[in-house]
Amino acid sequence: MTRRHFLALGAGAMACGTSGLRASPSSFPESPMSSTSRMPTFFVPHGGGPWPFVDIGTAPGMWDQLEAHLRGLNMTTPERPKAILVVSAHWEEAEPTVMTSPAPPMLYDYHGFPEAAYHVQWPAPGAPELAAQVQDLLSSAGIRTRTDASRGFDHGTFVVTALSDPSAVIPTFQLSLKAGLDPREHLAIGRALAPLRDQGVLILGSGMSYHNMRGFRMAMMGQGAAVREHSKAFDDWLAQTMTDGVDIRTRSLVEWEKAPAARLCHPREEHLLPLMVVAGAGGEDVATLPYRDELMGTLVSSVRFG
Repeated sequence: MTRRHFLALGAGAMACGTSGLRASPSSFPESPMSSTSRMPTFFVPHGGGPWPFVDIGTAPGMWDQLEAHLRGLNMTTPERPKAILVVSAHWEEAEPTVMTSPAPPMLYDYHGFPEAAYHVQWPAPGAPELAAQVQDLLSSAGIRTRTDASRGFDHGTFVVTALSDPSAVIPTFQLSLKAGLDPREHLAIGRALAPLRDQGVLILGSGMSYHNMRGFRMAMMGQGAAVREHSKAFDDWLAQTMTDGVDIRTRSLVEWEKAPAARLCHPREEHLLPLMVVAGAGGEDVATLPYRDELMGTLVSSVRFG
């Protein structure tokens, strides 16, 4: 993602003037780290580029509801998570790969933005012991894995976590998507990881329920009536699918390309696939859509299981 993309999206709109995150204390309810309260799972939109930290050239107030939603995630878990496992749309490997560094660096996987975007820091500790457990769980399910000891937090992770855990106190690590982006495989990955929820680990899928850069540009330049209609059709399908029973829901997610305007909303599905992992980990839990808003001229949603 480049700043040019977002300046193009916001052509004709006033710049938002955001120079950085507003200070906010971490508000996770305190609890003993040994607790085993079952965590929900989330699929959330991470927005565009480094939007919470610098002006990316979009209209004033566009990100306010998303920012409030992400900041509020920490108030919806039963207690402070033992750790956060993020599946980001911005990491794909030939085999599911887990981050193992005890102190992950930052990975500024964007370019063309103001200098401040390359000095953002979110120094949460990693979780190497839990990373090893992720490998064990996936291996037990017949899923081959790899490890990466040098991988840093990409913006699909730190945009969300810097808002939801600004104090950077919760151990956080990432698991990659698997190349090929097969929804069945990612649902299976999620099912294998579900036991982590009972250990107080929050499984967080970070992507977008709409992700078509050409559509974003058209919508933001006043040519987006059809784009908004497409995003609404897909988002309505998503809302209905999430309310279905687990068997129907799973089949619908496997066959997501049959959804209204599916390929118009996701020419490439890497931003949708974190939802498959989260849904797999969600099991038979009821799903809700706690956030729905218009971003860059399109409708986007988040999903919660449990």
